[in-house]
Amino acid sequence: MGEKNILAYFKSPEEAQGAARKLEALRAADVSIDRFSRYPRQSTGNAGLPVFSGQISSLSSLTQGVDFTDATPAILAAADPSASGMSDGGQGGPTGRDILLTAVVDESIHHQAMSIVEQAGGML
Repeated sequence: MGEKNILAYFKSPEEAQGAARKLEALRAADVSIDRFSRYPRQSTGNAGLPVFSGQISSLSSLTQGVDFTDATPAILAAADPSASGMSDGGQGGPTGRDILLTAVVDESIHHQAMSIVEQAGGML
């Protein structure tokens, strides 16, 4: 038989890990969990209040808590609605789902695997 892929989005790593354990028990060929973002980012490492310390490197570092090593993603992040404080999103965007579970399963268990993912809180 062939193999099928599953891409599922979760709100927390713990939800995805629970689904991954069950998929591995079904003998999934490959399972991985990753966090993704709209922009490549680094942690600012600024503790305290950056406004009073004078350590504001960009609007995105102030409003989103991220610093960029390149100007292009920094410009995109500053233009993002979340930089203004008017966004209903969060780190994972409007859905809050920034955890990606990727699995490769045998075709014979594909429907069962998708049910496991949905029951664990995943969005296919």
